[in-house]
Amino acid sequence: MAINVKDLDRDFKYQVMREPGGEYLSRCFACGTCTASCPVREIDERFNPRKIIRMTLLGMKKEVIESEFVWLCTACYMCQERCPQDVKITDLMNAIKNVAVKEGFIHPSYTAQVEALKKFSRLYEVGEFENKKRQKIGLPALDTETKKEFVQVIDDYVSGLLKEGEE
Repeated sequence: MAINVKDLDRDFKYQVMREPGGEYLSRCFACGTCTASCPVREIDERFNPRKIIRMTLLGMKKEVIESEFVWLCTACYMCQERCPQDVKITDLMNAIKNVAVKEGFIHPSYTAQVEALKKFSRLYEVGEFENKKRQKIGLPALDTETKKEFVQVIDDYVSGLLKEGEE
């Protein structure tokens, strides 16, 4: 992929560094320890935390925030524990996600979770089958009704995130 200097956003790295978790971005000297430590990398060789960091430092904003890879971080902290420069890579990935959300890009897996929360007041539907299993092991049945107040809190939170990104 050729990089066109005119397409780079010089402020992007500073935008990420202003987010909690992004403060140490500029410490990275691209040693590759993060990538070598990453369990996601073992499954998908295209996932490369070092590349994401480098692209962020270069100002490749569109490519980074719209990338699937930022959202694949499992937050296992393996990279963060091993980073010789203490970049806090897991926290950095969260900072990049925060910037992406503020820019209006929310990964479809997150919007699906929000929709499930709004529909079921939890991440999955609880029905008669699940409640029977709970009762068999001595747990109380869960309410299967969607809570209107809960849905309102989610709507307010999501719209607040999107408004924050517009500022």
